[in-house]
Amino acid sequence: MDKILVANRGEIAIRVMRACRELGITSVAVYSNADEGALFTRYADEAYLIGPAPAAESYLNIRKIIQIAKDCGADAIHPGYGFLAQNPNFAYVCEQESIRFIGPSSKVLELMGNKMAARREMKKAGVPTVMGSDGHVDVSNAQEIISELGFPVIIKPSGGGGGIGMTVVNNEEELQEALASAKLIAANTFGLADVYVEKYLPDPRHIEFQILADSYGNVVHLGERECSIQRRYQKLIEETPSPALTSRLRHEMGEIAVKAARWVNYESAGTIEFLFSEGKFYFLEANTRIQVEHAITEVVTGIDIVKEQIQIARGCPLSIKQEDVCMNGWAIECRINAEDPLNNFTPSPGKLQHYRSPGGVGIRVDSGVHTRYTIPPNYDPMISKLIAWGRDRNEAICRMRRALYEYIIVGVKTNIMFHKAVMENPRFVNGELGTHFISTETTLVDDMRRITKREKSLEERLSQIFTHTRRAAAVAAVAALTQMRLQRDEREADS
Repeated sequence: MDKILVANRGEIAIRVMRACRELGITSVAVYSNADEGALFTRYADEAYLIGPAPAAESYLNIRKIIQIAKDCGADAIHPGYGFLAQNPNFAYVCEQESIRFIGPSSKVLELMGNKMAARREMKKAGVPTVMGSDGHVDVSNAQEIISELGFPVIIKPSGGGGGIGMTVVNNEEELQEALASAKLIAANTFGLADVYVEKYLPDPRHIEFQILADSYGNVVHLGERECSIQRRYQKLIEETPSPALTSRLRHEMGEIAVKAARWVNYESAGTIEFLFSEGKFYFLEANTRIQVEHAITEVVTGIDIVKEQIQIARGCPLSIKQEDVCMNGWAIECRINAEDPLNNFTPSPGKLQHYRSPGGVGIRVDSGVHTRYTIPPNYDPMISKLIAWGRDRNEAICRMRRALYEYIIVGVKTNIMFHKAVMENPRFVNGELGTHFISTETTLVDDMRRITKREKSLEERLSQIFTHTRRAAAVAAVAALTQMRLQRDEREADS
């Protein structure tokens, strides 16, 4: 495998390309009109325009991506996360064209991408699942199923992900409308109207286990990540390890995750995800790709997950065994997005007038932006992933507070103030987490306003520093140019 096309954009494209560079593999970028000149296109060894800004005409255009891969001689395609990463049809076309899809097979993607099918397979494998239906639910059979479960229940689309279409039903009066709504959203978004029902757990923790599996039957887990700080089922803060798990539980859940991956003949990197409530855990879903939050596991274990993923695709066995995996310290990730947390997290695309990322001991920043970069309105508004490592959870939190304090972004609104408020929140500091943390912490908005007021003068001073720096640089450039002209004139006079 000598050349990999990265069918993605932004920070994950750069992350994959960095792994390629370390492995001596040529990297290829594809980009839309909106991303022309973006950092990932410059970092790649080769870059090709794929289409207009809308994702359907560019990053989701399977035919065009495959054609570029064939034209440039790419041996493999890495899908990153999002877009086509979990699309079985894309993996199938790659297989038919003899291009290595860096991920599980199209068969596994299809099986695990259908949540009802995945749920049935996990029950066969002996993996604990939440009480619920094993098949499609509609008006004719919903009441019978729910009478056994009891309210509240949650209706979930069988296809897709990201929490789209998921609807909580608290009583019988809400049922018919909720079913119709969930089916309509599922059909319009995923092309599949099938939905199923599970018993609703009021405020569980979301805990996932990172899996690596090769083609020789070797499967290991790299420990867990706590992903409970979510908004509308979208993760905002992750950490590893989870403050909720004991060593015994970690071992038990890890073994179950490995068992689940083996059962479906999984190959590549991925996650087995669980809901954790009242000391018990239940299978939620499998994410058959590299995760946004994989970096915190890399920081704690020292294992490069993306390089392992590429090596697996090359046909190499895993470079590690389960006994080699050692979790060192604690890591937290904050997703830094261009959005306004005081205005219902409304996206805030635009030009970054000033950008200064934090650094120092224990800090990692994965981003695809720079000063004067324009965040387009067409895609997810992520600016970066900010990772803080510490010897224990308290040190990781303190380092994250310091890093957030150092992070300067001028030109767009960001959710940095939200992350600052969470890092100071007593419940978060005590590890009292749940998937409804944001909605139940009613003081977060006031805390964000307080922090914004407290640090406004700092941002103003830093903005002045940036302005002064630019002026000083301009003066220096003019002086240097004048000196060069004087020297030239002197040479010409001597001659």
